[in-house]
Amino acid sequence: MRILLVEDDRTLGVAIAEELRETSYTVDLVVDGSSAAKMMSCTQYDGVVLDDQIPSPTGLELLRSWRAEGRETPVLMVTARGSLEERVVGLDAGADDYLAKPFKFSELMARVRSLLRRGERPMYSPLRSGVLSMNRPLREVRVSGELIQLSGKEFALLEYLLARRGEVISRGELIEHAWDSTFDSLTNVVDVLIHRLRQKIQRYSDHKLIETVKGVGYRLVSEEP
Repeated sequence: MRILLVEDDRTLGVAIAEELRETSYTVDLVVDGSSAAKMMSCTQYDGVVLDDQIPSPTGLELLRSWRAEGRETPVLMVTARGSLEERVVGLDAGADDYLAKPFKFSELMARVRSLLRRGERPMYSPLRSGVLSMNRPLREVRVSGELIQLSGKEFALLEYLLARRGEVISRGELIEHAWDSTFDSLTNVVDVLIHRLRQKIQRYSDHKLIETVKGVGYRLVSEEP
């Protein structure tokens, strides 16, 4: 799941981003409205954590423009001004939820989880393909009933392959889902992680679960032969 984090307090933004990444979210952190607008125009996000007091355009201005463009990405508005009137203004502008500063990270994470459940690709729906299953709330993957231990990136890659099982997924799409905008797309890390992922899940299956489509990317086999 990919999140756009817009926070002009860089220290707080880095801390929030680290907390989100530890839960295996992919996070793009920006510190002003113009950068947020550019990122939203070229990247598909599952959710946005948006400070309302950022350099122009403000969070409210951004939110109103996104909703006017028809963007339905769930947005959690974060503010240092927690009055009822200000929350109402934010919700009327199209925010899905509101969180006042200061806050505890545990509450932020709970709000983010709730936010993503409202999106088009709910985080909590189960994923399954043949002998392979994924329980996203528990972050468990099983093959033929056997529990498999995956790293955060391996889990993110498998999640995307499972969500689009049977489709050919390019390396670029996998990178966009599992890494932020600073990732060096010229490295072979995707191929290395897919190789490791294959090794972990293949030992409990008699047939190939992840196919390589030469020159294009990868495909998760949708059904057992």
